[in-house]
Amino acid sequence: MSTRAVGRRWESEARRHLEAAGLRLVERNYSCRMGELDLIFMERDTLVFVEVRFRRRSGFGSGAESVSLSKRRRLIAAARHFLMRHPAHAENPCRFDVVSIGSGNTPQVEWIRNAFTLDEA
Repeated sequence: MSTRAVGRRWESEARRHLEAAGLRLVERNYSCRMGELDLIFMERDTLVFVEVRFRRRSGFGSGAESVSLSKRRRLIAAARHFLMRHPAHAENPCRFDVVSIGSGNTPQVEWIRNAFTLDEA
């Protein structure tokens, strides 16, 4: 299975998890020259940009720990681009979440709300 196919599989798992929690999907795999946003949801009036991370092994840390400063900066730049292209969402509060998925017999899903803020990047 290709890396892209594996990514799509775990993004779908994250999507199901978040939709079951009441979030509504706005867009999947938003891409621009600044980077890509895996999933974008609405939770009530808040726009939620979600980075999905999968780890086969935990030896190098969790998926959430793998979201480096440079990755956070790319996500923020892509989110700003999304907001410029979708002005209807420009007034919504925004946040950045990470869904970390670990392998096992049953994948372990960890949803980290407000994983980082604009101030940290």
